[in-house]
Amino acid sequence: MTASALTRPGERERLSTKLGEIDWRFVVLLCAVAGAGTAMLYSVGGASWEPWAGKHLVRFGVCLVLMLGLALVDPRYWFRAAWPVYVVGLLLLVAVELFGDTRLGAQRWLSIGSFSFQPSEIMKIGVVLALARYYHGASAQDARFSWKLIYPVAIIGAPFILVAHQPDLGTAMLIGLTGAAMMFMAGLDWKVIAGVTIPAAVAVPFYVMFGMHDYQRHRVLTFLSPESDPSGTGYHITQSKIALGSGGLLGKGYGLGSQSQLEFLPEKQTDFIFAAVSEEFGFVGSFTLLLCYAAIILIALRIASLSHSHFGRMATAGVTSTFALYVLINAAMVMGLAPVVGVPMPLLSYGGTVMVTVMIGFGLVMSTRVHRYAELPKGHGLI
Repeated sequence: MTASALTRPGERERLSTKLGEIDWRFVVLLCAVAGAGTAMLYSVGGASWEPWAGKHLVRFGVCLVLMLGLALVDPRYWFRAAWPVYVVGLLLLVAVELFGDTRLGAQRWLSIGSFSFQPSEIMKIGVVLALARYYHGASAQDARFSWKLIYPVAIIGAPFILVAHQPDLGTAMLIGLTGAAMMFMAGLDWKVIAGVTIPAAVAVPFYVMFGMHDYQRHRVLTFLSPESDPSGTGYHITQSKIALGSGGLLGKGYGLGSQSQLEFLPEKQTDFIFAAVSEEFGFVGSFTLLLCYAAIILIALRIASLSHSHFGRMATAGVTSTFALYVLINAAMVMGLAPVVGVPMPLLSYGGTVMVTVMIGFGLVMSTRVHRYAELPKGHGLI
């Protein structure tokens, strides 16, 4: 008996209908960026599939199938999973504090046998789901300005503090900024924004001098004056700027980037792969890549606007904000416009954990697209 005979005609029809509702332009753009990442990892790996390009391509293939599978999941299941995912992620962050592995001076990993992972990656999705669930049941006034704003602040603040303490400033920034963006999109009053932003801006210099670890403080000071120590703490930014500038308009050519090929460019496969793209393909290549990222972000925001449920709108907007922040922070870091904080360029940089997180988030985006007419019960914002 064939598999098709075991499937009811109505089920086959619903499956084909759902697959037809997926935005395939979005999928093609993701494949284009990941393909560019594979090509660049092949180049900076010495024209070899090892050690990075082959694994990157296989991981993306697996994650793409995962994303398409999650796109078919009914939003009600995402809705029900919101608080459990958040709570489990928070408990895992607490477990990191108690039992986590320390590597390179940071306690960020949990190990189960030979398998290790960073629970902070779970919280990138957990915070988005929890905030979307809360705002789905909150009134416009509660989202704008009321004492109930303490709930979303706590949802964001708890994982932010735990992740920053590991320390992992890059991930903490992503969690905090994504949460702030979702609060803004939910309708937060401008008076509240100003009341928080101004004191925070005043506190930044004090935090840099007295609240950061020494290596984090050096990164910030190096960002302000990289030429003061070009062979030490300023080495990353200096070499990245050289790679960016030497590419010119059209670049040196594929596989001909001296900074990456001769090992001058540090972390060329992860944090600074965008600099390698600029060196080999110049302004035209790097600008084209940024246009692909912009198109992904715009399509995702369009999907958010089409959702009939507030949960779908907020969750999709949150995932898109995280992705946009990845791109913005990494590009600014590579150009010397932001301190080096270890935020990779999504789908372009080598790294399985970030790719899985991004593609799970995009599975949620596609689920919102496929089920955009679904209605979810309002209920209370916290249950």
